[in-house]
Amino acid sequence: MELPRQVMPSQDDTWRLFRIMAEFVEGFETLSRIGPCVTIFGSARTKTTETCYKLAVEMAALAVENRYGVISGGGPGIMEAANKGAKQAGGVSIGLNIQLPYEQKPNRYIKTLLNFRHFFCRKVMFLKYTSAVIVFPGGYGTLDEMFETLTLIQTHKVSHLPLVLMCRDYWKGLIAWLEKDMRGPGYIDPGDLDLFYVVDKPKDAIRIINEFYSKRDVKANFM
Repeated sequence: MELPRQVMPSQDDTWRLFRIMAEFVEGFETLSRIGPCVTIFGSARTKTTETCYKLAVEMAALAVENRYGVISGGGPGIMEAANKGAKQAGGVSIGLNIQLPYEQKPNRYIKTLLNFRHFFCRKVMFLKYTSAVIVFPGGYGTLDEMFETLTLIQTHKVSHLPLVLMCRDYWKGLIAWLEKDMRGPGYIDPGDLDLFYVVDKPKDAIRIINEFYSKRDVKANFM
């Protein structure tokens, strides 16, 4: 049987390392100066007329009123709503845009824009400088971001931080599955379902975040 040949790094791979490093350096230099922020995740497909869009605008404005900046994925839908609420409230409005096969155009409410080619660099930036994560309804990308955040909290790769799921009806089926099919057979510990909160109102989300940090000296940096 012929064994696979060893694959040696190509010149393209070497240059890719430099591009990855450049994304990290730009992100660290830009975001390290912004102060406490909340990261808001959610669907790019949410329309401006939908309740979740309006709630995301309200959520971001309320975060600014409580002296947080707002970080989003920089695109349309919930991301646009988050930046819109932050900008209208006169706060820090950051977009971490990703280059995709189909173009994701940065929304017009971003004050500080960073563009990424690599999802994993962008994910680090979402969490490196955030004090809380708020997740609105979304698709695969949103769930990926939510579960990665949850895994990092569970495994203590980040300090425990508030993870808040907005719009309770959207999450109830998933939570029922987590309780029955994951916690039931012991795939997760009983306390792992206490690592996140589920709310319907932005005021409840900001109350959870503020109460969390009222017990700490700073709105911390993580990772």
